[in-house]
Amino acid sequence: MSADIFRKPDPQKMNWPTTVVMGLFHVGAIAALFMFNWRAVAMAIFLYWVSTGWGISLGYHRLHTHRSYKAPLWLEHFFAVCGTLTLEGGPISWVATHRVHHQKSDQPGDPHSPRDGGWWAHAGWIIFGETKHNATRLMSRYAPDLAKDPFYVYLNNYHWVPMVALGLALLAIGGLPMMLWGICFRVVFGLHATWLVNSATHMWGGRRFQTRDDSRNNWWVALITFGEGWHNNHHAHPTSARHGLAWYEFDPSWITLKLLKRLGIAKSIQVATIHSELEREVAA
Repeated sequence: MSADIFRKPDPQKMNWPTTVVMGLFHVGAIAALFMFNWRAVAMAIFLYWVSTGWGISLGYHRLHTHRSYKAPLWLEHFFAVCGTLTLEGGPISWVATHRVHHQKSDQPGDPHSPRDGGWWAHAGWIIFGETKHNATRLMSRYAPDLAKDPFYVYLNNYHWVPMVALGLALLAIGGLPMMLWGICFRVVFGLHATWLVNSATHMWGGRRFQTRDDSRNNWWVALITFGEGWHNNHHAHPTSARHGLAWYEFDPSWITLKLLKRLGIAKSIQVATIHSELEREVAA
């Protein structure tokens, strides 16, 4: 499948709408530091777990993109809504971008490769790239499975609605400090954590598997991304629901998934091990 729509953007042409929004969120994150209170911080931590842990790691990435396990449709939809709370777009656009990343990893056509520069892989591709968050029909070429579901199409078109609703709710519950911490600070931290998977884990860390890309296992990125930092493991076995393959590779999303399996919610979990090929673990 062609990845021509992800050609490298012109670094001389800044995407001003995206840049302004990102700038405002960063200003809000800094402002939150001057309105510190433990209740607001606790809310931000909880929402970070919900949005980045459930929404991105368990949802957009391991479930929607790679289908590394099966879950009831209601949980798929719930994780997708959680994913929209990260300011990383809707499920169709996120999944499409990540699938192309795997097809073209660290090659021409990769949306975000450090071979084009570390800053480029981290945020440059967002700041200078074309906004495709609402290009649902175009991005559906790379996520046709999601495009068949009207819920995902609607959510991709209106991915900003859950964030706005949450912001208003936090403002009503705890005022401006709660909103700044629960929205701005949490979103900015989550964005940079996710972007570090694109940048840092293709530059620094160990390589257990000799993959065709530059992916690496990075423990400190894994700590702040619920296990997504074990990136070389992931690129070697993209459909494995478990990213931390050794006992010392902390993978909170895998721990959560094992709990969901025990509860009979997650099934047909695909698991890779260090010394064997990908295996399918069928839940009882």
